Amino acid sequence: MSLLQVKDLVVEFTNRHGTLRALDQVSFDIAPGEILGVVGESGAGKSLTGAAIIGLLEPPGKVASGQVVLEGTRIDNLPAHEMRQIRGRRIGAIFQDPLTSLNPLYTVGRQLTETITTHLPVSAAEARQRAIKLLQDTGIPAAEQRIDHYPHQFSGGMRQRVVIALALAAEPQLIVADEPTTALDVSIQAQIISLLKSICKERGAAVMLITHDMGVIAETCDRVAVLYAGRVAEIGPVHEVINHPAHPYTKGLMACIPDMSQDREELHQIDGAMPRLNAIPTGCAYNPRCPQVFERCHRDRPDLMPAGATRAACWLHEGQPA
Repeated sequence: MSLLQVKDLVVEFTNRHGTLRALDQVSFDIAPGEILGVVGESGAGKSLTGAAIIGLLEPPGKVASGQVVLEGTRIDNLPAHEMRQIRGRRIGAIFQDPLTSLNPLYTVGRQLTETITTHLPVSAAEARQRAIKLLQDTGIPAAEQRIDHYPHQFSGGMRQRVVIALALAAEPQLIVADEPTTALDVSIQAQIISLLKSICKERGAAVMLITHDMGVIAETCDRVAVLYAGRVAEIGPVHEVINHPAHPYTKGLMACIPDMSQDREELHQIDGAMPRLNAIPTGCAYNPRCPQVFERCHRDRPDLMPAGATRAACWLHEGQPA
């Protein structure tokens, strides 16, 4: 049973020049206790997908069609006040920069206890004890003293731990983590990744991990969805997508990762750039950059189809058995 289902999600932005489609029929699901990675270049639609799920799309952006279903209940069409109750209580969010997620004027303890008392029927004293336990669980030493400190008194890695504690405060079933390790150094990244994995295991929460770092995906996720120009290019088990990529774009991403066993003068790169929203090519959006392009790629846009152990939106796999 899926905890989260995203079905044919379309997000559009309307301005005086017309309507731009930023997400185009994105579909995936996440099971309880599973970590789904969402990866792609800047502008692929990763963060936009997360924002649409947690109901934080900035106007003029809007969900034009499709559905976001949480535990069998559709949530993308709820009024703002109902979505606020779901956000925090049933869906937690971890953002890239912890400084923008924390209020600099309040102690971290106040921010945690306010979140807990807003969503859970507990007293102020119980909320404080729960907040201390959350700080301990997320690896903050001397939590009893640190709870009364302000965000600026924490290092970057410790602030991100506070943000994770805040996301877990109301025991949500789903956590949307948008580039949670990008601003951190490598050793702290590893600790945060380990923390996310243990949260999944112990609490049974589902995690949608948005990143551009395939190393983080390989280390953390069960499955991965590769986005390109607002569509899912490939989705499947993480070890299959990394070791046997089926879509030419995924192959290009994998080839960009340096191989320590080989002596190479230059790193591989994918020629060209992600298309702008007002200039997405006809057919497959990747066709101008694809080394395996053929005539049909310029004409018809492929949907996800079976491609070995994964599913890929590529005509190279047409007719493969499911």
